[in-house]
Amino acid sequence: MKTSNPVLSRLGQAAERERAAGYAPVGQYGQPGYGGPYPTTDYPAAPPTVRPMSVDDVVVKTVTLLGILGISAAGAWALVPDSLTSLAWIGGAVVGLVLGLIISFSRMANPVLVVAYAIAEGVFVGMVSKAYESFYDGIVLQAVTATFGVFFLMAILYKIRAIRATPRFIRGVVAAMAGLFAVMLINLVLALFDINTGLRDGSPLAIGFSLLCIVVASLSFVLSFHEVEEGVRMGLPQRYSWVAAFGILVSLVWLYLEMLRLISYFQGDD
Repeated sequence: MKTSNPVLSRLGQAAERERAAGYAPVGQYGQPGYGGPYPTTDYPAAPPTVRPMSVDDVVVKTVTLLGILGISAAGAWALVPDSLTSLAWIGGAVVGLVLGLIISFSRMANPVLVVAYAIAEGVFVGMVSKAYESFYDGIVLQAVTATFGVFFLMAILYKIRAIRATPRFIRGVVAAMAGLFAVMLINLVLALFDINTGLRDGSPLAIGFSLLCIVVASLSFVLSFHEVEEGVRMGLPQRYSWVAAFGILVSLVWLYLEMLRLISYFQGDD
């Protein structure tokens, strides 16, 4: 069970440990621990089974997380008073970041943490959306439409194999994501000292940077689709579909925030 993706390798190793501890994979025809449709009396009773994850599992988990995030965002938008907007914004961002790092570097799939992440990100996204909507009427609907439009386009391109997750492609996208996050972190630190780098001020440089972020965020969906495909092929337990759904959610949130920012640049003079 080999793969070029280190995350999938860790998950695959965890699945192997579970099976070694007494869990048998489901056979080709649905019979636990057997490769054919007919169980025989030549073998002892099969040990408890863990159903492997499927693409449908990931779809259901992703829709569930999006629903939780949407409810959390709508609740924060409606219930958090304007005087506490900044506090809720920062709190949601910090909690979401911490939970995201824990989930990303953890070797185990934890649905509770993933759901908590969706709630925290919902508060953050709700507050950001409310702030943008207060300045640019209709921008949230435009950003949501653009985000899901890009998502479905990338899903189609991956399905027809117009874009392939080759090892070189994966390394390139991961390197680009790491570089962008490093630049954004440095820009944030400099902004705290009132140093303007021009990356987030609506200038041509800022527009170009947002477009670059949108392109990389869009390509990150290919990595997520590939991880789902490989996870199904490797027979990872069903609960790892939460990890796959988490990866898709992270990319959706990032893409949505960049869409908000880019659209705001073109509405700034209205």
